[in-house]
Amino acid sequence: MRINDRIRISPVRLIDESNNQVGVVPIEEARSRALEAGLDLVEVSPNSEPPVCRIMDYGKYLYQQKRKAKESQKKQHVVTLKEIRLRPKIDDHDRNIKVKHASGFIEKGHKVQFTMLFRGREMMHVEQGYQIMEEIVQTLAETAKIERPAQMLGRRITMVLVPVKAR
Repeated sequence: MRINDRIRISPVRLIDESNNQVGVVPIEEARSRALEAGLDLVEVSPNSEPPVCRIMDYGKYLYQQKRKAKESQKKQHVVTLKEIRLRPKIDDHDRNIKVKHASGFIEKGHKVQFTMLFRGREMMHVEQGYQIMEEIVQTLAETAKIERPAQMLGRRITMVLVPVKAR
């Protein structure tokens, strides 16, 4: 908050534009120093006794704060969950293509959820679905580890794989 916007008669502890403590001065002197420097008088710590004010370019300060926030967001990597759907009667070649897609997702740092859907009489061969899931885990063993093992939920088996951090 800019001190120019609030009226205060009490003395303030002043920090000049080169971050040197000037000491406790009347508010009018602090305002006049800020005007001489062509900068703003900013109240840094209003709750301390006496309040602390700094002479600075407030617009430049806000700009630098926004840049710091933007830079920290750039460095963050958002992990998303990619889903790959399978069927129990999937051909080996088709499964290999889907596993290759999953490998690409894992290399980019994403989680991959494999979902195997069962319809009708396919429910009689659930063990075949678990066997396919196990083969997928063995294929991706070098790049991924199991976060949630293959589990039957209703008419589908789901399993989640995450990237191995050793890079």
